[in-house]
Amino acid sequence: MQNTVSFPAGGPGDTNGAGRAISVSALNRVAREALEARFPLLWVSGEISNLTRAPSGHLYFTLKDAQAQVRCTMWRNRAQLLPFRPENGMRVDARSLVTLYEARGDFQLSVEALRQTGQGNLFEAFLRLKEKLAAEGLFDPAAKRELPPYPRRIGVVTSPAAAAWKDVLAALQRRAPHLAVVLYPSPVQGADAGAKLAEAVRTADARAAEDGIDLLLVVRGGGSIEDLWAFNDEALARAIRACTVPVVSGVGHETDFTIADFAADVRAATPTGAAELASAGYHAARARTGELERSLSAGMERRLHGLAQRLDRAALRLVHPRERLGLAHERSERLAVRLSTAMTRRIERLEGARRILELRLGARKPDLRREMERCARAAQRLGAAGEQVVQRRAERLAALATHLQHLAPQAVLARGYSITRDAEGRILRIADEAAAGEEISVELAIGRLRAIVNSTEA
Repeated sequence: MQNTVSFPAGGPGDTNGAGRAISVSALNRVAREALEARFPLLWVSGEISNLTRAPSGHLYFTLKDAQAQVRCTMWRNRAQLLPFRPENGMRVDARSLVTLYEARGDFQLSVEALRQTGQGNLFEAFLRLKEKLAAEGLFDPAAKRELPPYPRRIGVVTSPAAAAWKDVLAALQRRAPHLAVVLYPSPVQGADAGAKLAEAVRTADARAAEDGIDLLLVVRGGGSIEDLWAFNDEALARAIRACTVPVVSGVGHETDFTIADFAADVRAATPTGAAELASAGYHAARARTGELERSLSAGMERRLHGLAQRLDRAALRLVHPRERLGLAHERSERLAVRLSTAMTRRIERLEGARRILELRLGARKPDLRREMERCARAAQRLGAAGEQVVQRRAERLAALATHLQHLAPQAVLARGYSITRDAEGRILRIADEAAAGEEISVELAIGRLRAIVNSTEA
């Protein structure tokens, strides 16, 4: 089936030569519509390169083979459904819609889905070399060395034209401007870049004592797996491990990993990060120095104030011996006068208290004859009062006994009353409490009667 494309009047379809020109946006729109109408949704096979993950979640990458490449976009709603994490060097099949980005006129694929078909040749080579060197113990964490906290001079292996060199210098200038840097130039991209990088590392190691470096940075900016391939060189990895000074690698971006990163003593995410690691001790010391300076200043100020106060107190105590003796003599005389006055007052107070006690004792001197007469009279009154109390209590007791006798049950029964009980011994107070034919007992003053109830009347 042949697809046809229609143009507005005056566009490419206008053959009379007198029509008006079509705008770029209209052309791109027509081209996009033509591409989307001509090509159905199809699978395209290739290797991922230049992968970028946008903060929005969209994926942008290049799909390539040996002869060509095409830009691809995968929107967030599709990317978040992927069962794996796409990486540079992966070989994939992309289910795509052929389209055109109108704003720039870029031919691209709008990717709906991805499936892995294997890993790219470069990535496979990377994995093989990594496994080989790891098996040899080249990446053993126990062999990693600590970075010097205060390096005297730093060596840098990179290209003098690379942005990484400028980034390192800018970071060191900001954090440790006094720190000297020695550049060991080498290309960082190209067919023989790996060998030249290894040679630069060996040169830095050989000249370390002469140049005074005690830390080496191997750095390069970000790029695709092809751009960073020089740092996957076996000779470079072995040169880094053989280096006598600690090595920091700062190659690519945070998500980029190379063989040099695994071989280095410390990996930094970026060249700037490598410079920050190299100057971390000085940077921390600078902040610490400010704190110590403020603390020392405050401590010195407190110390000076304390010493000034001690000096003032000492000056006040600094008196001539003659003056001190005179002051002591005057003080002794004042104390003697105060002691004499206090003793005199104490004696006077004691003498007054003695006289008062003497008067009180004289006033309370007993008169035995008069006290004996008073006791005799009190004894007579007590005897008479006791007899009266006993007589009154005896009369009351007799009255209570008589009254109690009147209230006693036997006395009541003697007056003709009786107590009636049922068969169970309960006292009957109401006639209805006994039924006809029931046996009852009647207690009298003398003796007891047993009877049978014939009838009851309320």
